[in-house]
Amino acid sequence: MTTPRHVMIVAGETSGDTLGAALMISLRSALADRVRFTGVGGTRMEAEGLTSVFPMTDIAVMGPREVIPRLPLILRRMSETTRHAVETKPDLVVIIDSPDFTHTVAKRIHKKAPEIPIANYVSPSVWAWRRGRAKSMATYLSKVLALLPFEPAFFRAEANLDCEYVGHPAIEKIASRNEGKTFRDEKGIAAEAPVLLALPGSRTNEVKRLIALMGETVAQVAAQQEGLRVVIPVVPHVHDLVADAVKDWAVQPVLAIGDDEKRGAFAAATAAIAASGTVSLELGLAGIPMVVAYKIDPIAAWSVSRFLKVPTVVLVNLILDRPSVAEFLQENCKPEDLTAALLPLINDTQERRLALEDLSEMRDLMGVGGPSPSTRAANVVLEMLGENPIG
Repeated sequence: MTTPRHVMIVAGETSGDTLGAALMISLRSALADRVRFTGVGGTRMEAEGLTSVFPMTDIAVMGPREVIPRLPLILRRMSETTRHAVETKPDLVVIIDSPDFTHTVAKRIHKKAPEIPIANYVSPSVWAWRRGRAKSMATYLSKVLALLPFEPAFFRAEANLDCEYVGHPAIEKIASRNEGKTFRDEKGIAAEAPVLLALPGSRTNEVKRLIALMGETVAQVAAQQEGLRVVIPVVPHVHDLVADAVKDWAVQPVLAIGDDEKRGAFAAATAAIAASGTVSLELGLAGIPMVVAYKIDPIAAWSVSRFLKVPTVVLVNLILDRPSVAEFLQENCKPEDLTAALLPLINDTQERRLALEDLSEMRDLMGVGGPSPSTRAANVVLEMLGENPIG
């Protein structure tokens, strides 16, 4: 009997647990019982057979208020994870996201057992700021599995670090047209009605800063766009805040609750106004023309402007390497300007056609329609293990 390949996977939060589980499923499809998994993961990875060194909930914390009281435990878990790798000598270590934890562990493993190859799945956004960190990463990582197609060129140029694009998990969540029709039917939205998505963010502070601005913009757009319907996808922890804030909007929005309704809303949408962040990538993959609006605390904005090393905060623009999506930030974030940018995207105009062409190009660059990101990630891991790729 051939000894099973030992892959150690270290994740620190729910999104990493989801990616790790998908990676495990793809690896097992290629190796069957010739692979075993240990490391740190949550319920999804454990359900796929991971033996976790400790419960991932011990380290799945965010923000100083949660981290500081638990810091002694987190430091102990770092040591335990490192010791597990050094003692068991896995064929490969894969760290997923959560860089404060996973990269510290990776450095310690490399220092004590430099012969163990380490891959980073979901790199920190060092291309946006702290570019010098790429050179540091190159001292302890063997490879980076990138979610964004411009990252390989960045890591090669900045640190001569091997990086391969495998695809963003959002690719696997693109809704079908049928889901859009179902959503419209269930919400009483006519097939021909233009649907504007408003996405004020998933964090409480984001919503508080953007919701009134979006409400004023919706009122101005509705005054010039006959039959406009508005939909706001919301996550549970900001639902009540959003519901209260939109009571007096000129057009009463439909609140899309949960992942299924969000998918339906995206499939039904004509255009969108969105906060900055991953949502712009999701909208782009769904082929929805958009404008981006964002405001943060003035002091924080000043700090960000000093350290930001990219010309745009919109991922679509970074992927296309040109200013396709209009972005309105800080003092430039005004309802009248947002309205002027949105109206041409809702109707059959040259601006809308160009936006759709750009988003189609972005989808091609991201490999939509090809192998799934989890399959591509698994093939990189299989190559590192010296195994045959998934067919």
